[in-house]
Parts: sequence; structure tokens; C-alpha cells
Amino acid sequence: MDEPVRVLLADDHPVYRDGLAALLGSLDGVEVVGTAADGVEAVDGARELQPDVVVMDVQMPRLDGIEATRAITADSPHIGVVVLTMAEEDQTLFAAMRAGARGYLLKGANQGEIVRAITAVAQGEAIFGPAIARRVAEFFAAAPAATRGSPFPQLTSREHEILALVAAGRSNAQIASELYLSPKTVRNNVSNIFTKLHVADRAEAIVRAREAGLGR
Repeated sequence: MDEPVRVLLADDHPVYRDGLAALLGSLDGVEVVGTAADGVEAVDGARELQPDVVVMDVQMPRLDGIEATRAITADSPHIGVVVLTMAEEDQTLFAAMRAGARGYLLKGANQGEIVRAITAVAQGEAIFGPAIARRVAEFFAAAPAATRGSPFPQLTSREHEILALVAAGRSNAQIASELYLSPKTVRNNVSNIFTKLHVADRAEAIVRAREAGLGR
């Protein structure tokens, strides 16, 4: 990488926060520019430091991670937020995405998963940890049925198929490989999906699909 990914860590548990800061700070390609002990500090730190990525806990004092994420992405939409939390429930997952988070990992994720998430989000992708991706994929498991009774009739069957994989956390390259399509075809389809759903990015597309009841 030409420039390291600049990261702000927000977590109210000092042992975990400092341990993660030391771990990430020891890696090539990542620079920890600051830490925050609560949501207010996270918002202030993001505004002041302008990191590429904020790694955000959910349950924090003064301002929780969901509201902090919403404030950061509204104030500085170029900053990517990766939620790193113990909270596994769907309500928290989709609330974080709705607030603007582009990544969601469970605490216990290994070093490689955390670094991949930070790097992907810094590059504008949306990414989930394996456990979360499997659960999101369950919402879209009945893709053919969803297409027949689709809440998005403006999408083609191919676009529905690609939306399901986007929702499962797949990158464009992975989608191209799974569907035996060219990367350009996948990019064009993803762009068409965003246009037809009137969404700005992958995370918002997933939220729209979930709220419409796909995969239930």
C-alpha cells in the first residue's frame, strides 16, 4: 500500500481497546491515529482526525455506537465505519447498517478478518465477518421465490441474484467468480441495482432489501 489506512478505535473497555490498538499499530499498512472511550469521543475524534476508518463498538457510554456512526457518516461520509461488537442480534446489525456502517464484525474475529474489513471499507466496500455474512445470506436464501413475489419488480432476475450475493457480503470479484460473469458485467449490474433502488452504496442496498422482507 502507498499510504497506510488511518484508523480511529472506539471502545469503552480499555484493555480491549489498547490491545487492539497495539495489534493494529504493529501491522504494515495500518496506522492507529487515535482512540475513543465512548461515542462522543468517537464523533469528536473522527471530526478532528479525519481517519479513513473508525472501528466502532456498539455499547458505549454517553453515546452508543449506532448513534455515533450515524453522526460520523452524516458529518464525514468519506469515513468508513466498521462495527466490532459482541452484539449478534439482527436488530443491531441492521441498525448499524442503516446508520451508515459499512462493516460488521463480532468480537473474537481474528487479526486477518479485522485487517481485511478495515482495508475493504477504506476502499469503499461493505464487508461482514463470516458468521454475520451467513446470517445475512439466510435472509436471501429463497432467491427464486423472492424474485417471483419481488418487492423490487424493477430488478431483473440477474439483478436479484446479484443483490442476494451483495447482501451476503460478497465483493464484485467474488460475485463474478460465483456466477461466471466478467467483473465488468458485475459492476454494471451493481450500478443498475443502486440506480433502480435509489441507494448510494452496498450497505444501503442491503438495508432496503431486508426492510422489504426478502428472504423471510
